[in-house]
Amino acid sequence: MLHPHSPYPQPTGTPWFTGLLVAGFAAVVVAVAIMAFGSQLARINLALAVVLELVVVAGVAPSVWRLRRTPVWRWLVCGAAAGVVAGWTALLVGAA
Repeated sequence: MLHPHSPYPQPTGTPWFTGLLVAGFAAVVVAVAIMAFGSQLARINLALAVVLELVVVAGVAPSVWRLRRTPVWRWLVCGAAAGVVAGWTALLVGAA
């Protein structure tokens, strides 16, 4: 919330274009990281890859989940969640 005598204009609404752009970028970065991490671990041991992927996501999830209500960070949280789903889907499709 801005001070009543602030020289800056009051925000008019949700910045959808910028927010979706940030969310898309976060989704791509996270999906590529998940695919790279999972595919290289799967070359060593498939069970190890699955367990470590779950441990990493479960470890990061509580910290990221707290940020979902913060105006700027909510876009990154949504993008990261979409990236995890996309990365896991790509790994499953690639393994089949």
